[in-house]
Amino acid sequence: MNWKKIILIIIPIALIAIVALQLNKNKKIAEERVYHYDREAPIKVYTDTLRLQEIGEDFTYTGNFAPNKASRISAEVQGKINEIFVDAGSEVKKGQALIQLDHSLLDYQLESINVKIEGLEADVKRFKVLAAADAIQGVQLEKAELGLKAARVQRQTLLEQIRKSTVRAPFDGVITAKMSDEGAFAAPGMPLLQIMDISTLKFTIYVPQRELLKFNIGESYPVRADIYPDKLLHGTAIMVGSGANMASSFPIQFEVQNLPGNTIKSGMFGKLILQKHLGEKGLLVPASAIQGSTANPMLYLVDQGKAVLRKIKIGKRFDNRVVVSEGVQEGDVIIVKGFINLFEGANVQSN
Repeated sequence: MNWKKIILIIIPIALIAIVALQLNKNKKIAEERVYHYDREAPIKVYTDTLRLQEIGEDFTYTGNFAPNKASRISAEVQGKINEIFVDAGSEVKKGQALIQLDHSLLDYQLESINVKIEGLEADVKRFKVLAAADAIQGVQLEKAELGLKAARVQRQTLLEQIRKSTVRAPFDGVITAKMSDEGAFAAPGMPLLQIMDISTLKFTIYVPQRELLKFNIGESYPVRADIYPDKLLHGTAIMVGSGANMASSFPIQFEVQNLPGNTIKSGMFGKLILQKHLGEKGLLVPASAIQGSTANPMLYLVDQGKAVLRKIKIGKRFDNRVVVSEGVQEGDVIIVKGFINLFEGANVQSN
């Protein structure tokens, strides 16, 4: 009976011991898998060397690009579409044939009128001889001459209709949409293709009335496309709106030459940035580089490969930049990005 009690006591103790050993083993495995930060390993950061710069205020205006020309192409005459020579994305030149309409009936009519003209020309020649000999009345010659003139006008009309059966590009550009297919019927006013010229772009911004005087027709202003922020474009002001929108802002439009290859597309966004220089210089740093609080601002400097926190005083703010008035000097290397895991005295590696 005593042995049974002893076994009943030993079994729970053994189970507890086994569970404890397994938990301890799991803890060691988890600790081995956990990443242990090496405080001595260099931290990759982005740096900038401070230099005196002209202090100025930036005025940024967001706008969007639109094509210089855009048009939906339709036929001037009606007829069945025999052939479409282009597709969406095709680059075309002014006057290039885009669509050919069927003009076989017009060709037959032209042959008929040519035969008629030949007959009338012969009649006029013969009537002139007879009229000179007083063999016929002069009115017959006049009627033949009028009939010849009318036939020639009819021929010119048919030739013009045949010419218009070939739909041509109105200007250099890119086909952006194909709205019909071969075998379909075309009629005046029915759009068949859409063409766009983006070699030159129109860039439009909206500004409040108090800032309208900053822009003058014919002057050039710096423009950058959001997709190519490192490419500087020049926009010439071509229009200042006379009416405001619902937000009481006025449109200003600029003409901008596209980048090589027409890489800026219609509908893309861009920015126009005006700088107002204040006639003084200072140490400008990105606002995102400031550490600490507004009351106790600091900057990370790089000194002999280590990060050093330096107390500073800041002055004026200009958008995303601030002027540092005390605490650093020209030539100091500051850290502007890479603050994750960064601490005072950390080894740093500049990118």
